[in-house]
Amino acid sequence: MTQSPDTGNVVWRFDLSQQFTAVQRISLELGRCNSVSDTLQAVLRILHDDAFMQHGMICLFNHERGALTVEALHCDRQHVVGSSSQVRYRPGEGLVGTILSSSQPVVLPRVADDQRFLDRLSLYDYDLPFIGVPVPGEDKPIGVLAAQPMALFESRLPASTRFLETIASLIAQTVRLTHYSQPKTTTAAPQPAQPANCQTPRGFSFENMVGSSPTMRQIREVIQQVARWDTMVLVRGESGTGKELVANAIHYSSPRAAAPFVKFNCAALPDNLLESELFGHEKGAFTGAVRQRKGRFELADGGTLFLDEIGESSPSFQAKLLRILQEGEMERVGGDETLKVNVRIVAATNRNLEEEVRAGNFREDLYYRLNVMPVSLPPLRERQDDIDLLARHLVNKIAAHQGRSLRITDGAIRLLLNYAWPGNVRELENCLERAAVMSDNGVIDRDVILFNHNEALPLVSKMTASPVPDEDWLDQSLDERQRIIAALEKTGWVQAKAARLLGMTPRQVAYRIQIMDINMHRF
Repeated sequence: MTQSPDTGNVVWRFDLSQQFTAVQRISLELGRCNSVSDTLQAVLRILHDDAFMQHGMICLFNHERGALTVEALHCDRQHVVGSSSQVRYRPGEGLVGTILSSSQPVVLPRVADDQRFLDRLSLYDYDLPFIGVPVPGEDKPIGVLAAQPMALFESRLPASTRFLETIASLIAQTVRLTHYSQPKTTTAAPQPAQPANCQTPRGFSFENMVGSSPTMRQIREVIQQVARWDTMVLVRGESGTGKELVANAIHYSSPRAAAPFVKFNCAALPDNLLESELFGHEKGAFTGAVRQRKGRFELADGGTLFLDEIGESSPSFQAKLLRILQEGEMERVGGDETLKVNVRIVAATNRNLEEEVRAGNFREDLYYRLNVMPVSLPPLRERQDDIDLLARHLVNKIAAHQGRSLRITDGAIRLLLNYAWPGNVRELENCLERAAVMSDNGVIDRDVILFNHNEALPLVSKMTASPVPDEDWLDQSLDERQRIIAALEKTGWVQAKAARLLGMTPRQVAYRIQIMDINMHRF
């Protein structure tokens, strides 16, 4: 049992869902048009706030000085931050220099246990762990990312290390675009552009991602940014939220737009057919193999492979997929020729992969391999402001398909706003298509709206803020964990409202939810 700041005698727990939140926020930050220094500083701040990794430091190799220099440091002591720019680490010097020269992470359960630790910043807690990972370059590391978990929880150190390696890979992509990278030639290679004769197919453009809510605007910005690069993308969201539409938009807005876009449903085939479907087979490889057949990876060579329902895949499929993602090489079934493929992967899932990893149903190494750039799509019930625009867009789409004029009334829109949409956008489209079929005059009004249920489900997102109740609402004999749970229950599990009731900041409530292992209700 260890003690960490503001937690009493509670053991700090590293939650995979918290890692996902941090990766998502860091990816957004790296996509902004800020200076490199401000961007790296923002990354360390997110590591501290969302992943509970304190004293974050990013060192980059300076070719002129032949040493690592501190480019960003997260610390509340300004004099330490100010003096950090003078700190240097030569390759092989101290822990940081060792990470650079060896190209390997260094993980210490306790800082005090390793004599290589130089403590030039007088910053780190000697009784807590230390994790340092290389920032990868083309041939060798271009820097080091280091941080200190806020408490000693030794069994989570391997997962925390892999998490930091993921962040270091994201940082590397941004850093390599700046003067910190060392180009191989004097002339930088131009970024491949989308061919002039390649038009985005109708229905796959960003304009079909309808919505003016802040969440949807942010998602469009993220997709437009990530489409430019070959980074792996993991699209997450409930069924019917439009994950395949996002995958199409990414591909057809990328430099690979003229190349194939191949889709594969990971839950559609049994294991004995997966290998042939993915990698292809040679003639005579098995009974019925009367000719050579290319697999999905070969068909997508140079383009994008969309792996839908990746969370439904079997362990054997996950192992095969991990190999080709790591090596970029494969063999057809029954063949002995090793083929190299250049494929961008966009995966999608409606499952909670963090829970699947904990339960042992999904490989943790594959999770980190896929979860480089996460895009999380909100359910329709969480973006009610978009229903009006979305409904009118879908009505126009249905009208074009049916070859007639359709319109929807304001009264019908208000009725749609009072439904919880468990099937998300897909259910809304089905509902409007049924209404169009039932409308003889082309007017969709309240009378022709037919939901999938006899009654509209209550909207969980329409809970209004409760006024501050009387002082006796809370039993003062409860301990801190029970008080937080009581406040969350009182406010419908909305952390910001619970924080106001408790006289705390939302950050403090979120931190205690993590360290006290409070199971948040998910709607």
